[in-house]
Amino acid sequence: MPRARAFTAGLAGLLLAILPAKAEDYPSRPITLVVPFPAGGGVDAIGRIVAEKLSSALGQQVVIDNRGGAAGVIGTRAVAKTAPDGYTLVMATTGSVAINPTLYANPGYDSRKDLAPIGLISSTPIVLMAHPSFPVKSLSEVIAQAKQNPGKIDIGTPPPGTSSFLAAELFKVMAGIDFIIVTYKGTGPLTTDLLGNHVPLAFNVIAPAIGHLKSGTLRAIAVAAPSRSSLLPDVPTATEAGLPGFEAVLHYGLLAPAGTPKPIINRLNKELRAIIASPEVRQRIAADGGDPIPSSPEEYAADIDREETKWGALIRKLKLKVE
Repeated sequence: MPRARAFTAGLAGLLLAILPAKAEDYPSRPITLVVPFPAGGGVDAIGRIVAEKLSSALGQQVVIDNRGGAAGVIGTRAVAKTAPDGYTLVMATTGSVAINPTLYANPGYDSRKDLAPIGLISSTPIVLMAHPSFPVKSLSEVIAQAKQNPGKIDIGTPPPGTSSFLAAELFKVMAGIDFIIVTYKGTGPLTTDLLGNHVPLAFNVIAPAIGHLKSGTLRAIAVAAPSRSSLLPDVPTATEAGLPGFEAVLHYGLLAPAGTPKPIINRLNKELRAIIASPEVRQRIAADGGDPIPSSPEEYAADIDREETKWGALIRKLKLKVE
């Protein structure tokens, strides 16, 4: 028995000695960063910034793999089922990790169990915006119009499963109004149709619409965030505009498959935080309408838990489900 215990202790020591060594050698080959949305969108833009800077920091190429579909479900599910060796990562949004697991009937992954948070990257608020011809200039006027015309006003959003889509549903509940949600494949097509006045209102992120919002070809009504956006300093928050507590903020983050060795997670988090801290990246995030929010893996895990609890409760209350 003493000899068996000694062997077991020796084996455990050997494994402990080997694992850090492997983590120190990481990475020894290219890394794939899955962006679970089509190229050209906001998630893709942030993903490419991260991939470029991580490549330099790690000394290995980080290759973008766009796997769009089902509001992020397809690409995220693929990564959740990949070997947890640090060579496949995934860009995530609040929608893909905190909304989809409840909204979709069979997403194929549980964010809390199947993914390992590395860190948050940035946040961007959801904005209620309008075509200039729509006769409203404030949130209270939007609510009044909806009450006068129940179930008749169209509001565009990106696909079900996105924060903007859920923001529209939350707006209905909190304002006590009814309108028709018109969903689009992405923020780009949504912005195009809003510009063409095919929908009079939209819940959308800032990036694809910022030029139009500043030029006046689109009008920002309110920002669904705790504070005003630095890109839209004259636009009130929903709370300031008379709907206290109405918040829908899109968070971007980086994750790996669950079971990825902690030393690798910590290395990636260290490099990610350094990337976010650089003036160039902060400027690029701001240009896309976001604010940098570096975090620890544990803080990101808590953020996912908090957001999934919030949006999951709304989804279950409204009995929303995407097959």
